[in-house]
Amino acid sequence: MTPEFVIGFARQAIEMTLLISLPMLGIGLVVGIVISVLQAATQIQEMTLTFIPKIIAIFVALLVAFPWILDKMTTYTTNLFLNLPQYIR
Repeated sequence: MTPEFVIGFARQAIEMTLLISLPMLGIGLVVGIVISVLQAATQIQEMTLTFIPKIIAIFVALLVAFPWILDKMTTYTTNLFLNLPQYIR
């Protein structure tokens, strides 16, 4: 294994991790900004007001995106195992 291969392999794994986490992080960001704007407009400064909607939104995003995430992870793992003999050389 060359250093270039190891770096490329790690880069691909990190890209897959970021791609898989993007739906939940994006929804959490949008819900957090909306709640913060509402808090600023109404001057309600309750910390739990941001926490509960974010958890619910991230959970719903996970439920909606789960088939896509599972497909991406399965494809990545299948390619990894199929190319394992080439990686060992």
